[in-house]
Amino acid sequence: MKTRHTAIRLSVLASLASLAALPASTLAAPVTDQSYQITIIHTNDHHGRFWKNGDGEYGMAARKNVIEQIRADVRLHGGYSLLLDGGDVNTGVPESDMQDAEPDFKGMNLLGYDAMAVGNHEFDKPPAVLAKQRQWAQFPMLAANIYQGGKRLFAPYKIFNLGGVRVAVMGLTTDDTKKLTNPENTRGIEFRTPAREAARLMPTLKKKADVVIAATHMGHYTDGEHGVNAPGDVEMARQVKGFDLIVGGHSQNPVCMKAENVRNDAYVPGSDCAPDRQNGAWIVQAHEWGKYVGRADFEYRNGEFRLLKYQLIPINLKKTVKGEDGKERKVTYSREIPENSEMLALLKPYQEKGQAVLGVQVGSSDGKLEGDRAIVRKQPTNLGVFIASAMKDKAHADFAIMNAGGIRDSLPAGSISYKDILKVQPFGNTLVYVDMSGKEALAYLQAAAKMSPGSGAFAQFAGVQLRIVGGEVQQALIAGQPIDPARSYRLALNNFTAAGGDGYPRLNTHKGYVNTGYVDADLLRGYFASHGSIKTADFAPGDAVVRQ
Repeated sequence: MKTRHTAIRLSVLASLASLAALPASTLAAPVTDQSYQITIIHTNDHHGRFWKNGDGEYGMAARKNVIEQIRADVRLHGGYSLLLDGGDVNTGVPESDMQDAEPDFKGMNLLGYDAMAVGNHEFDKPPAVLAKQRQWAQFPMLAANIYQGGKRLFAPYKIFNLGGVRVAVMGLTTDDTKKLTNPENTRGIEFRTPAREAARLMPTLKKKADVVIAATHMGHYTDGEHGVNAPGDVEMARQVKGFDLIVGGHSQNPVCMKAENVRNDAYVPGSDCAPDRQNGAWIVQAHEWGKYVGRADFEYRNGEFRLLKYQLIPINLKKTVKGEDGKERKVTYSREIPENSEMLALLKPYQEKGQAVLGVQVGSSDGKLEGDRAIVRKQPTNLGVFIASAMKDKAHADFAIMNAGGIRDSLPAGSISYKDILKVQPFGNTLVYVDMSGKEALAYLQAAAKMSPGSGAFAQFAGVQLRIVGGEVQQALIAGQPIDPARSYRLALNNFTAAGGDGYPRLNTHKGYVNTGYVDADLLRGYFASHGSIKTADFAPGDAVVRQ
């Protein structure tokens, strides 16, 4: 039963929400010499983490309580707030992946997001799934630089009126998306250079708005050193004058600076965090998975948007400590945040449905199969060899190549469940093979060898011995014999790579191309079913691939 106090509170909230939703032209411009308190709440790279993990960290239920506390505090002091996200709602946890991120988008609705940037992982599934997610989302998905048929596929920006201060939020998505996702899912879609699109829109937004914010999925690269990635937030801020704030995502790191152009990559949860600043724009990012909620408190006065305070609030993140009894236990870095009952009621059915399907044991391993992102993208690992070997066997191929970016987690020692497999291969790619000449096989191996260590394109191999010097293949053996240019060989790989994903040469138009239709995770599950327990020593990389 609602009390009178609750009814009044809901009425006030409804009034504030209606004001924020009004077109910018319907309310007066900011009053001279008047201060306006505006708080930007932000997250990014959710990746399916709607439920807390096994240690009780993060999760949307605890996040909701934090966000509501921030909003209440802002209202109490006469301010206004916006809740923004830097993209990548999709892909990462099987319970979410198998349900097309429905719990995540509906959880975001309950959290009250005002807008989000479109992330590259929003294209991990076919266009029909993205269309369904856009229907679920009760907030705009923004991207100024994504085009289809010469027209923008998403709204480029939205303007919010916060008590008379017009705040424009522009969405921008990395132009790496085409190579990071299955090309079949982005056919006919163009990802234009974000900085160019931002520069085109900036004059318009400066006329329409008092404050310009970018919600981006481009990445924060310290001092603009983006390496193999497309340019990110730092480079764009330097090129395009006019942003007051950039709420980022994609690189999945907390943006906390030690000094100008020096990021604190050893940031400790709960400690002070100073955001980056480039060319007049503040740049923030809240790591990943809902581990933090970012809070940026600003004052707008006479055209100046001044940062008063910035925080990254850890959502039940824990550290390991040793007690007086000598035993280790995990404790939260800061006060423990309770879970919101309304959010739990929404999400629990999705969690239970996922657990029922995913908890089934499919096999076992006598040791860990290494799929850690920092390792599998830089060197051969037993999991890379294992996956490529399973592909090779299923396709009756001579050799196989697996892009490391398609390996998202390790497989543990001991019992392995279907959920464990889906954590490793969440994308639903299919096994394909190509019958090609030895000359073509050598050329493809040469292209694979050039893929940069550290990138998702880095190749894991099975069935081939390689000596790579300076990125060039100096020796290539299959079944212990040099590749014969005139002989026919069969290559196994996934449809993402065959379609040109990660920058590989396209093979899906080759006359010898066959898509088997076997989904990668189901293929691994079948491999466990037929082989039982896996011996990791059988898949040790050894010196099969030597880089010099």
